[in-house]
Amino acid sequence: MNTAVLDSPAELHTLDTGAALRFVTCGSVDDGKSTLIGRLLVDSRAVLQDQLASVQRSGQVDLALLTDGLQAEREQGITIDVAYRYFNTARRKFIIADAPGHEQYTRNMVTAASSADAAVVLVDATKLDGQAALPELLPQTRRHALLVKLLRVPFMVFAVNKLDAVADPALAFARISAALRQFSQEAGMVVQAIVPISALKGHNVVDAQPGWCGYQGPALLALLEGLPVAPAELDQGAALPVQWVEKFHASSDTRQGRRVFWGRVANGQFAPGQAVTVLPSGHTAVVAEVLDHARRPRPIQAGHSAGVILDRELDVSRGDTLVASEAAPVPQREIRATLAWMDDEPLVPGRLYWALHGHRWVKARVTRIVHQLNIHTLQTHEVEQLAPNAIGLVELTLQEALPVRGYAQSRVLGSMVLVDTASHKTSAAVLI
Repeated sequence: MNTAVLDSPAELHTLDTGAALRFVTCGSVDDGKSTLIGRLLVDSRAVLQDQLASVQRSGQVDLALLTDGLQAEREQGITIDVAYRYFNTARRKFIIADAPGHEQYTRNMVTAASSADAAVVLVDATKLDGQAALPELLPQTRRHALLVKLLRVPFMVFAVNKLDAVADPALAFARISAALRQFSQEAGMVVQAIVPISALKGHNVVDAQPGWCGYQGPALLALLEGLPVAPAELDQGAALPVQWVEKFHASSDTRQGRRVFWGRVANGQFAPGQAVTVLPSGHTAVVAEVLDHARRPRPIQAGHSAGVILDRELDVSRGDTLVASEAAPVPQREIRATLAWMDDEPLVPGRLYWALHGHRWVKARVTRIVHQLNIHTLQTHEVEQLAPNAIGLVELTLQEALPVRGYAQSRVLGSMVLVDTASHKTSAAVLI
C-alpha cells in the first residue's frame, strides 16, 4: 500500500473537478469543525445577512451556530448529529458534512464519511504539547483518521487549527506536521496536504496567507476546489442491488409490460444485451433495456440510478442483486471483516444481530473476534470483547448467503451494518 504524504499541494491530481465534491469535517471534540464550516460559508458569501444576524452572541457572530441546528447542540456548544450544508464557489459546488467529534457519536461520523469524496481532519494546536518534538495526537483524531482510511475516503487533508492562539505558530505547525506524517506513514494513509488554519480568524481557510507558519501552499478552499470526486467503480463486474420493483405497462418492443428493477448501480455498467444473474437465486437473463432516472433508455454506470428490464420474467424482489454473469460473486455465509463497533454495550461473540447488506436484511452472528486494533500503537491484540468505538477484525456467520465483494473492490457490496435486534440501534459498520 502506498504510504506517501504529499509535501506540496501542487502534487494534487489535475482531474476534472466539475462535479460537486462531498467532503466531511472530522476530528476530536472542540477542534473547530463547525466553526471551520461557518467560516467557509461566510467567506465564500454563501450566508445571507439575516442568517448572520441570527447567530450572534454578545454582538459577535458565532460561526459554529451556522451548522449546529439542534437545540441540544446550541445549548451545549457541541455537534451531535451530522449537519449537511451546501455552497458553491466560482469553480465548483460542495456538499459538506459536519461530523460530531465526541467519542459517543462516532457512529454519526462513520455515516458521514461512508459517502464522502474527501475528509478534512482537524487538529487543535492548543490541545497538543508544543514543547514535544513529536506531539502526541488526541485519541479521537487518530480514530477518525483511521476510520477515514478504512472507509476508503479517497482524499484526506489535515487542517491544523487554532495556530493563532499558540505562542510560536510556525514551530507548533512544524512539530504537529511531523507527528501527523509519522502517524500517517505508520498507518499506511495517503494524505494530500497538511494546512495551517485559523477557522475563527479566517487564516488560510478561503484567503491564502503565504508564509504564515512557514506554509507556502494554497488555502484550504483552493485545495478542495482542486480535488476530483471519487471515481466510479467501473473495474468490477456490473452489480445493482434492487431497491424497488415496478410493474411497467408500456407497450414498447423491449418492455412488453415487464417489471422494472430500480436501484443504484454499485459497480460497472449496465447496458442492453448484457447477461446477468440474479443473486441469491442464481437465475439468469439478458438485459433488454436500461432506463435512467428520467426513464430515458441508455447505458448506466456505477454511482447512478438505473431501471433494468430483463428479457424474461424472473422472481426478483427488493434485496436481490443483479450482477454481470461473467463476474458474479459466489454468495457467502462465512465472512471475515473489519468492524467498527458503535454500540454503547461491548460486542460479545455469540450474540445475534440483523445485518443489512444493500437492501437485504439477514440474521448474523459474530462467531469470533480475531483481534482489536490499538489506535495508539497501531498494533493488534487479542480480546474477548470489543468496547464501544473499538475497531477490530471479526468472523461473521450469516443466516443466508450474500453476494459480497471485498470492500477494497466495492464500497457497496463490501459493506454492511449490524443492527441490534431489540433496540434497533446501529451497532456496527462492517467492512468486508
